[in-house]
Amino acid sequence: MTYFPSFIPQSDPPLPPWETLPTMYDLPSDNPEEPGLPDDFHFLQPLLLYLTFQPINWNPELVYSAADLNLYYTIEHPLWYKRPDWFGVVGVQKLYKGQDLRLSYVTWQEPANPFVIVELLSPGTEEEDLGIKKSATDKPPSKWEVYEQILRIPYYVVFSRYTNELQAFQLVGGHYEPMNLTEGRILMPEIDLSLGLWQGSFRDVERLWLRWFTLAGELIPAPTEEAVAASQRAIIAEQEAAQAKQEAAQAKQKAEKLAERLRQLGVNPDEID
Repeated sequence: MTYFPSFIPQSDPPLPPWETLPTMYDLPSDNPEEPGLPDDFHFLQPLLLYLTFQPINWNPELVYSAADLNLYYTIEHPLWYKRPDWFGVVGVQKLYKGQDLRLSYVTWQEPANPFVIVELLSPGTEEEDLGIKKSATDKPPSKWEVYEQILRIPYYVVFSRYTNELQAFQLVGGHYEPMNLTEGRILMPEIDLSLGLWQGSFRDVERLWLRWFTLAGELIPAPTEEAVAASQRAIIAEQEAAQAKQEAAQAKQKAEKLAERLRQLGVNPDEID
């Protein structure tokens, strides 16, 4: 008969869960059954969201966003993940633990869950993205179930490039409620931003794009747009300076002509108060 003592002294306290659970280095960051991105739009649209996600009331060093990155969401099934088209987080450093580019976003290793997730509708994923298709009991939960019930993402946005329809859902009382748009935009006062549609050219492609605005509706410029705007301001400033210089030269010329005319009339212009 084997004897098990009722108490076994431990020299060291148990390690916290985040030190014993798998990290992003232990978990796969790709899936051979899901190779690459499906089309150009699924590359360009998340890129525009990435470039313009600049929460005004947050330190830029504590703002993170990613596209097509594995999002691991439950420690009960550590190999289960979703792969959002784009998501944004606040309160998280750009680098994993301030040191490394992320291979995946592992929620139990991070200080915060995503604040907003965007899915771009495709014919094959529409039912799951919109919560119409439920997962089987023996299968991983659907995106909708993960975002709403497990990660409790405050804002979930769905955009269709085929119909240009924008739908948004806000977490209210533990479940998603459809949001009304304000002047065509989704307001997110917690980060002083709004998300809406914009007709314009991005990477030389003219179409209707989803992008970030201020709460008041002003565009958040992408770095290239900011550089172009700065160049245009410099050109305008140079033109204004040249015009001011020309006007000063014309005024000086008029003053010299007036002084010469006074001298011809016998009046010394230097003696006139």
